[in-house]
Amino acid sequence: SSIPPVRIIVFTSRRKLKADISAAFPSLTADELTELVPNKEELNVVKIYAHKGDALTLYVLHKNPLFFELEKRLYPTVYVLWRYPALLPTFRTWPPVLQKLVGGADLMLPGVVVPSSGLPEVKRGDCCSVTLVNNRAPVAVGSAAVSSGEMRSLGMKGRGVCVLHAYMDNLWAFGDKSAPPSLPDAEGEGLEVNGEEYEADDIEEEEVEKCEEEEQEEQEEQERTPGAKVTNQARSGLEELSLAEQEEERGDGEEEANQDDLKMPQEIMDALLLRCFLHALKSKVKKSELPLLTSTFLRNHMFSCCPSGTQLDIKKSSYKKLSKFLQAMQKQHNLVRVRELTKGVESIVEVDWKNRELRYFKVPEETDDEASPAPDRGDGAEPPYRPPEITALYSVSSRLEPLFLDAKKRKGTILQPEEVRHIVTEYVKNNELVDENNKNYVTINPTLCDCLLEKSEYQEVESLKWDDLFSRALGRMQECYQVVYPGHAPIRKKGHMEPIDISVASRGSNKKVTLIKNLEVYGLDPAAVGTALQRRVQASSVLQPIPGSKDKVLVQIQGNQIHQVGNLLIDHYQIPRKYIQGLDKAPKGGKKK
Repeated sequence: SSIPPVRIIVFTSRRKLKADISAAFPSLTADELTELVPNKEELNVVKIYAHKGDALTLYVLHKNPLFFELEKRLYPTVYVLWRYPALLPTFRTWPPVLQKLVGGADLMLPGVVVPSSGLPEVKRGDCCSVTLVNNRAPVAVGSAAVSSGEMRSLGMKGRGVCVLHAYMDNLWAFGDKSAPPSLPDAEGEGLEVNGEEYEADDIEEEEVEKCEEEEQEEQEEQERTPGAKVTNQARSGLEELSLAEQEEERGDGEEEANQDDLKMPQEIMDALLLRCFLHALKSKVKKSELPLLTSTFLRNHMFSCCPSGTQLDIKKSSYKKLSKFLQAMQKQHNLVRVRELTKGVESIVEVDWKNRELRYFKVPEETDDEASPAPDRGDGAEPPYRPPEITALYSVSSRLEPLFLDAKKRKGTILQPEEVRHIVTEYVKNNELVDENNKNYVTINPTLCDCLLEKSEYQEVESLKWDDLFSRALGRMQECYQVVYPGHAPIRKKGHMEPIDISVASRGSNKKVTLIKNLEVYGLDPAAVGTALQRRVQASSVLQPIPGSKDKVLVQIQGNQIHQVGNLLIDHYQIPRKYIQGLDKAPKGGKKK
């Protein structure tokens, strides 16, 4: 695909665009139209040609695409729908379906969650949006594959919405990449799936699997039928838009979606939960730690007891929630007692250490590396991570060259701090410069004066303490460093070793994300670190390319997670604290922001 130069919309075109938007979306008021298409602010139009030749026109304000035009029809982007969530008829679905939509799938009817008020009334081809249960913020835009009446007559089977654009696709990435706002969904309770009521937390993965089966059948049918729908071509075109470095982000997203497809049966996950629970109680939790926050117990103890090569995911168990699992451990197994010490926050207040099940549980014999979270090691076949050995070095500068000539060290020679101290000490002794009256001082001769003193000190300073002498010598040399990665030859470079940088940024109105950069400098795999953090804090993480850098990416994870990032880097990866920048930005009191 190609992107011609951006063009600024003139007044007449702006007025026509307003009229087109008003005609396409009559529910918008005059004030809302003016807010979307302001008269004085810069509004850009961008032409994009997708790989199949479909021409798309983007209307961009403040770097965010607001609308896209396909075949002379306007569609809003998610950025507009987050401001006006009721702009289009909406179909709800379950959160696991989002990954399928991002990967290019359409919304299949078995995955549609029907509210008590029934389906929205739409005709075939009507523009509509897709939301997730318990959040009214739309995550996808498309057109109705069939009318509402046909959906009901088909028994909620087949294709529901032909998706053209979704949150986290390349069109979204053309903007500021903000996350959907949290808009409470009053209809979140008492929803129906194919006529039966479910609670959101009790939804089974069979619904997602039904969607996949329906989608597979539709694709097979389309392959047998000559000619594909224009909307599907457009969707494919949007999927493969090449907007600068976003191809890499898509690749990472598809890998994560593929990993999500590897589903673990509930029975196996239930057994793994129980095993990690017993293992954590028997070998990790101490009586002095009680009462212990249930979230801390899961994050710091249960996850670390997960066998290598497996991943603990409560949502894939029959319990769905940690609170329900702990209730079962309390009522059915009598292993723990859980109480709500503060409103909405549960803690383990008591453990029955004499419980027969706990006493007879045999802790698996694993090495420390095997007992660590699997993602921290990347692929199970790879050796455990070892931090590089970093050594501070100093290069002889032209000013200090006379001081090092006796040791045959010329300008540019790289030395360790101990070598510098030894050479300076030998120079002082060979030239008999140790003060006879006080051996803690060194007499300044002309060479030391030129090398170590400032011009203002030439007439005033006659001697220096040994420590001052050494610090001045090191301070006037070029700083360097040597880094040795396990299994590789030493690498020497000038300057400082670039620290791992941790920062917190705002996304949207009240969202914070933690950004981690320069992991590659220390031989760390950003994808493995992101996955390890995702498991520790139970929040989503993504990799993003760093502008201006070809080989580096940053890890972005939801919330202020600086405490957890610091603990992972220092305790697990053994990165020295002095090589980590930004730990001071952690929230006080350990609270997440």
